[in-house]
Amino acid sequence: MAETPGGTDETNRLEALNDGVFAIAITLLALDLRVPQLAGTAPAPQLLGALAQQWPSYLAYVLSFVTILVMWLNHHALFRLIRRTDHALTLLNGLLLLVVTAIPFGTKLLAEYLLEDQRRAAQGVYATLQLLLALSFNAMLWYAVRHGGLFGSAVDRDTVRAMVRQYRFGPLLCAVAVGLAFISAEASLGLCIVLSIFFALPSAQARQLFGRARAGGGGRLN
Repeated sequence: MAETPGGTDETNRLEALNDGVFAIAITLLALDLRVPQLAGTAPAPQLLGALAQQWPSYLAYVLSFVTILVMWLNHHALFRLIRRTDHALTLLNGLLLLVVTAIPFGTKLLAEYLLEDQRRAAQGVYATLQLLLALSFNAMLWYAVRHGGLFGSAVDRDTVRAMVRQYRFGPLLCAVAVGLAFISAEASLGLCIVLSIFFALPSAQARQLFGRARAGGGGRLN
């Protein structure tokens, strides 16, 4: 595949597109939070009770919000290291955005069926989206690693290795969540929550190495 001309302007345009898609996906999550329809004379406790009954929607909303936010942070961290793009990387980035825009659908499905008999299937779909998200991000990361010329000259090998180590088990654990969904929706959902919390916590080693990269330390990746 032919490479597109490299440059910070190119990567900045791609990041601007990414930021817009991530922002829209997060916004769409809130649109599925519904206001209970009660009579105007209904007492306050009845409204609070109706709101409490919608807890699956709140749980799905928070989980998906964290998922998209963490993926945006990870994506941003990766593009702080990348200084040029090519056609293949742009396509892989588009694949990631394709999955991100499907997260609101999975969220609504999970919220509506979490307490129903179909909850295993709904959680299976939701966990599959998590798996596809992890696979698409890792595909971008691995492609960039194998084409080291995409990284900035100040990025050293330890920086990239730290990032690879941090995310390499994500797809496997998400695959476990998919399989687990058809045994226990609750266990699969619990694993998805744990994974979101885990990936929301930045690696101390990665923070240190990213700081070195920004300061211009270390040898070149390529």
